[in-house]
Amino acid sequence: MFIFKSISFKSIVFGMAAIATADLSAQGSVSRSQLAGQQNVITTAVPFLTISPDSRRAGMGDAGVASSADANSVFWNAASLAFAEKKYGIATSYAPWLRSLVPGISYNYIAGYGRLNKRSVLGGSFRFFSFGEINFTDDVGNPLGKFNPSEYALDVCYALQMSKHWAVGATLKYINSNLAGTRPLNGITPKVGRSGAGDLSAIYNGVAKIKVSEKGSNKKVKKDLKYAVGINLQNLGAKITYSDKTNREYLPANFKIGTSWTYEIDEYNTITGMLDLNKLMVPTPGVNILKGIDGNDSFVTDANGDKILVYDRTRSDDPVISAALKSFYDAPGGFKEELKEWNYSLGLEYIYAKQFMLRAGYFHEPTTKGNRKYLTAGFGIRYKVFGLDAAYLVPFQQRHPLQNQLRFTLIFDIGAFTEQE
Repeated sequence: MFIFKSISFKSIVFGMAAIATADLSAQGSVSRSQLAGQQNVITTAVPFLTISPDSRRAGMGDAGVASSADANSVFWNAASLAFAEKKYGIATSYAPWLRSLVPGISYNYIAGYGRLNKRSVLGGSFRFFSFGEINFTDDVGNPLGKFNPSEYALDVCYALQMSKHWAVGATLKYINSNLAGTRPLNGITPKVGRSGAGDLSAIYNGVAKIKVSEKGSNKKVKKDLKYAVGINLQNLGAKITYSDKTNREYLPANFKIGTSWTYEIDEYNTITGMLDLNKLMVPTPGVNILKGIDGNDSFVTDANGDKILVYDRTRSDDPVISAALKSFYDAPGGFKEELKEWNYSLGLEYIYAKQFMLRAGYFHEPTTKGNRKYLTAGFGIRYKVFGLDAAYLVPFQQRHPLQNQLRFTLIFDIGAFTEQE
């Protein structure tokens, strides 16, 4: 994600969908064999929808689709709210974003839920991303004014417990992205990008019995190993535009699947491990075969004289659902490239006396698909009616945009407030 203090209006209008990401794919044509080994990054509009909002999961490598329920589950997996132990919950998060590049950028998030009955829960969230202040200039550097671009999303979700182990959830969201205002500049009038989207989620919670040695003896005893498997189809919705219907960008539709394992060592010590897999359900650049002047497929010749199809670097413009399905097999590099479009997150959490938490994690994205690789660390404190979480990101690359990234989250137990009163 990159923002510049001075940026031309023309580049804002025609590059809005990628303003928050680094688009490393060049336009033009290239053979399939070339695409398979080169940078072929998938970019989308409103990428802030994919940022981990809370510090607990951020401290565990951005893994959390199968994590235990709290207010921030509205983002990770709404279905898990059906198993929430508390009747009500609320959480708020704050992160000064990209502070090593540009001051004034921040990410703010608030979420909450309330139980309707024994089986169903209603939740919601609001996230706001501020880009700070930017200066508009024309193509020769003349100032055109200042603006404070921002984006926000409003979510409402419902979770239903289907059985002792299963729950499902659904989320509706409204997205508003105002990156350049609405005043005409250089003969172009930008628009505020607006769209609607939804999530579909499910989770399974189970318990396995394992044999462990009893403390102080060789006797084997059976203990519970709690586990969960979660899945979430996120941000499935209409394309967004900042100009006209001919220039529309995909939302960052996500396929998330993951698992978590929790083992209670004794009454004071508990450990949890998590693994998430994530894939953007968006077309890969280069999925279209380039056509020649005569309308036939274009070819190049390899060293052996064999013909190789040439692909257009601009991706297809399929409808959202069709594009989401094709995203699992449309990479021009074939199955090998498809595997590189999966990110994975690993997280570990240690809890002492259900009050103090230490966390660590790792996030991995293949080099040709964005090359995000970083370690995370975090801690948490729970005391009566509130909790505090913090997370810190350690990138592998020097001078990384997310270097020294901090996040903070406050969690409130509304039920505990009522009990105290």
